[in-house]
Order: sequence, then structure tokens, then C-alpha cells
Amino acid sequence: MKRLMVAAVLLLGSGTVSFADGLFWVVGNRATGKCNIVTSNPVIAGDIFFGDGPYKSRADAKLARSTIRVCPAVTPEDEKEEDGTN
Repeated sequence: MKRLMVAAVLLLGSGTVSFADGLFWVVGNRATGKCNIVTSNPVIAGDIFFGDGPYKSRADAKLARSTIRVCPAVTPEDEKEEDGTN
């Protein structure tokens, strides 16, 4: 019986982790004064003062970020840095 319980817990735990794959969140970072898009569920503590999401695509997260009042406008340089292109 204990083996069955342990197996069930492990199965549920692995399903929860895979559920978050491919999702995006918008987080506000007080230290940088910017809103970033991240791929893991944020922990609201310290310099991270809010988290919004999850969103199914990066494009959805970018659109959401543009509508959040506390997020400053994103410059073209910020876009390049965020996308990893130069």
C-alpha cells in the first residue's frame, strides 16, 4: 500500500512539473525597474514585487506586459536583449 501511495505522489509531482513547460509569466523587478518575461512560475519575494500569468506564448506575455501600468515601455534595445539577438 505504501508503494502505491509513493508511486501516486511521484506521478502527480512529475505531471505538475511538465504542466508548466512552455508557459510564460510577466514579473516586475524592483531592482531593475523593469518587467521581465520568465519561463518559470515566479516567487514573489525580495525585488520581485508581482507576477502575472501564465501565458501560453511569449507573444501573449509581451502583449500583457504592454498593458500592465507599472511596466515601463520596452525599448528596441530591450527587445533585442530579451530575445537574445544583437
